[in-house]
Amino acid sequence: MKLKLLIYTFLLLLPQLLIAQNTLQGYVVDANTALPLEGVTVTANTGAQAITNTEGYFFLNPTGETQYINFNLIGYKAQRVALPANGSEIRVLLQPDAAQLKEVVITGYETNRPLLQTAGAISIVDRASIERFDESSLVRAVNTVPGVRMEERAPASYRLSIRGSSLRSPYGIRNVKVYFDGIPFTEANGTTALNLLDASNIGSIEILKGPTGSIYGAGTGGTVLLEPRRAAAGEKSVQLGATTGSYGFRKYTATVSAGSDNSSVLVQYTKQQYDGYREQSAVDRDVLLISSEFTPSEKRTINANIIYSDLYYELPGGLTQEQYDENPRQARGGMFGSVKQNASISLEGINVGLKQEYRFSDNLHNTTAVYGLHKFKDNPFNTDYERNTNQEYGARSSFAYNTNLGSISSTFTLGGEFQRGFEAARTYDNNSGTPGNLRTDDEVVAKTGFLFAQAEFELPAEIIATAALSLNDTKYEITRLQQVGSGNYKYNRDFEAVLSPRVALLKRLSDKISAHASISSGFSPPTEEEILTSDGTLNEDLEAEKGINYEAGIRGFAGKLSFDVVGFYFRLKETIISRQDVSSVAVFRNVGSTSQKGLELSAAYTLLDQPAQQLSNVKVWGSYTYSHFRFKDYQKDEEDLSGNKLTGVAPHVAAAGLDFATRFGLYINLTSNYVDELPLNDENTVFADRYFILGARAGIKRNLGSKFVLEVFGGVDNITDKKYSLGNDLNAFGGRFFQPAPDRNYYGGVNLSYKL
Repeated sequence: MKLKLLIYTFLLLLPQLLIAQNTLQGYVVDANTALPLEGVTVTANTGAQAITNTEGYFFLNPTGETQYINFNLIGYKAQRVALPANGSEIRVLLQPDAAQLKEVVITGYETNRPLLQTAGAISIVDRASIERFDESSLVRAVNTVPGVRMEERAPASYRLSIRGSSLRSPYGIRNVKVYFDGIPFTEANGTTALNLLDASNIGSIEILKGPTGSIYGAGTGGTVLLEPRRAAAGEKSVQLGATTGSYGFRKYTATVSAGSDNSSVLVQYTKQQYDGYREQSAVDRDVLLISSEFTPSEKRTINANIIYSDLYYELPGGLTQEQYDENPRQARGGMFGSVKQNASISLEGINVGLKQEYRFSDNLHNTTAVYGLHKFKDNPFNTDYERNTNQEYGARSSFAYNTNLGSISSTFTLGGEFQRGFEAARTYDNNSGTPGNLRTDDEVVAKTGFLFAQAEFELPAEIIATAALSLNDTKYEITRLQQVGSGNYKYNRDFEAVLSPRVALLKRLSDKISAHASISSGFSPPTEEEILTSDGTLNEDLEAEKGINYEAGIRGFAGKLSFDVVGFYFRLKETIISRQDVSSVAVFRNVGSTSQKGLELSAAYTLLDQPAQQLSNVKVWGSYTYSHFRFKDYQKDEEDLSGNKLTGVAPHVAAAGLDFATRFGLYINLTSNYVDELPLNDENTVFADRYFILGARAGIKRNLGSKFVLEVFGGVDNITDKKYSLGNDLNAFGGRFFQPAPDRNYYGGVNLSYKL
């Protein structure tokens, strides 16, 4: 069925792909590396415009008055080229610009300003960072930025932590709001199935750290904005890719894309399989992405996305220290062992989103998005069997108005968001991987929404001031249809609406350096999985977390150096923590407050920039995170844990890389990661060892004539063959804390693009 759908989509696009046009064509490459550049804006002196595709090619309809063409791309120096008299193909070499940080445009906070004009702790994971690795997941790419840790308890079982937010995330993603193309991807019940996406689907990631409730609703951890892959204007191509690696890793990608000046359609199918480093850790994932954008008029732009996912992955379970030392490749054993009980998760879902931006005038525009999703989950666990079905819809809309208050340029933003989800949740006995007697049968309705307003002012002395406020509300309605030994009943939980303000100031110290400071508050209600645990127990006393964040930073560039430094102090009240009971089910409770102080640093320096030499470009980069996170007012039974280190947070984390490129198209990327020892339980009696790992990828990417682009690559992860645990089980019962990561492993692959 999936293959037929892909073929039908290709056939629909084929007529458009084959239309011949009388156009001027050429291609644009990096002057240092000779690699194709995607997304270059190509503008003739007459105003005709095009965008280069993934192979660097552009197609422009010239007129008789066309004399020259301008080429512009963020991070590169603009270039003007005279129109060739003979109509031959144009080859353009763009020089990298050291002022790249100044031009990166931030979509978060609804500002669409360059990074140097945005007040806030923000990290960008671009497409190049994702492609540094084998694209089996986003984990290693995300872990190159400061203040953020992404972990895998098992392949395809992700945990995302922003400034310690993994404290309440035994599995999955909590306390972090995720959007895909501006549309909510985090569900109304507070959970995020990030594993339904493939790394190849993502064009870029924008990470806003700390409370951002003034714009994105409830959440004290942060916000992640995912941008999908898109077809560039003038792009008409078919791309095929294949990667294979250690422990049975296989990945196949097929992409068809077609773009013009006012429309783009990209259809991508990915298939990923993995036999697993450990017992009971196989993965099988299929993802179909349809990403499109249309501009039917000068006033209207419409985006439409469809994501269909079919995912199966196994859960090997946590190991004790003795088991970890004896054989890290084993799965959890015993009477309720992972292999015996077929501990695994099957997820099948479809997510459909539609977004429109309408420009009423130069000063007023509206962005409105609607979405719907359907998801089915089948989860045999070590001690029970869970089967859920989710249906959800939601909408988000915002108006932005630009005006002048005297001599002060101002922007006012007003909007809201609403989500409603319905879940049919059933738990059974697990009889060696098959459902047994029914334990509980629940219907859960989750409703969440917020209204927000923001004002931004460009003050004298190059100061930008921002004030924002949101009103957040969340409600759960749980109807228990059946429970062994108990009657039917209803449970409603309506969390009190909370105001979340944010105030920020930014000062331009020069055209290359800016400083910023902000104060913001956050509100994070429990997720449905925290109130209704997997064994069917209702946690009726759980309260929402509330916190306030103070932050200051400086960023900029000087010649070949770019840098970004942020310091923060975050105080969280009614902190939610997780612990495992005897059946390994995670249970949650409020434990007072935490004090979280930290420093985040990132920098990059270009060591060599000589396009004429064979070794044309050498760049070094790095990031560092310092976390002084402590529990406050934490009383556990008779034991006072106040002052203990925050569970699951390493005090020191660093990443660094070294990149080489040649004129011929050969490249080498070296990446290193260091994680300090971290506490695995609230008592701070068990710690995970510190580790340092290295990875490398090398390849060559070349144009083969005017139609083909070929890339051949290979890589190795964990070169040091370090034994470490990535995605530890916090406060695990029976000492099963450790989820071992693979030892030294290899991969290689090929990507082929054909221009139609």
